[in-house]
Amino acid sequence: MTPVHRTRRRTLAASATAAVALGLSVLGAAPAAHADTLPTFCNPAVDQTAKEPFNVQVTPTVTDFLIVNVAPGTTGQHSDTLTKISSVTTTVDNRTEISASAGPLWLKVEAKVGFSVQKTTSSTTSQTVSDVWNLNDPGRYGLYRGTRVVTGQYVNRVCAQTGPTTGIWVTSSPTPGTFTTYESPEIGSVGCAPAQPAGTVRRAAQLLISSC
Repeated sequence: MTPVHRTRRRTLAASATAAVALGLSVLGAAPAAHADTLPTFCNPAVDQTAKEPFNVQVTPTVTDFLIVNVAPGTTGQHSDTLTKISSVTTTVDNRTEISASAGPLWLKVEAKVGFSVQKTTSSTTSQTVSDVWNLNDPGRYGLYRGTRVVTGQYVNRVCAQTGPTTGIWVTSSPTPGTFTTYESPEIGSVGCAPAQPAGTVRRAAQLLISSC
């Protein structure tokens, strides 16, 4: 019988329960880089300013984790609370208060990475994960919550008019800004085998299972 592995995204209720920090490094596939193709031309009649992201990196990250050993005769539903091992917070220029002006930046980040990201002040630090997992085969499992973290830089640009409807984008500041955001977290379970696809949260969780 094949183990039932559930993965889903959800908004978890905030909890004041303190999690024990294990100091584990986030493991997973090497971050994926995305092409830094910034537009050159603009229309001054419709374009004025823009934030353009570049050096965008996507890193699968496990934020909450627990190893469970399922012995014969103990398969089925398991209710557990995960241990927090890392956290993610949205930031722009290292600030955690995200203003509405960052909205256009997040839309362009989403276009680069191909999935939705957090666009407002958000963090995983105050959330405790308790759930029920269906583990139908004996073995060693990793129960996890995690996300794909997106980091990068951005430049502010202005449309310098060259004609009635033509212009070129000009960087307005020599120093790029920075940002961090993340995908809506997923909760799931993963066993020692088979190897999960590189670049996924499931693979990052699988690599945290010891003694497989």
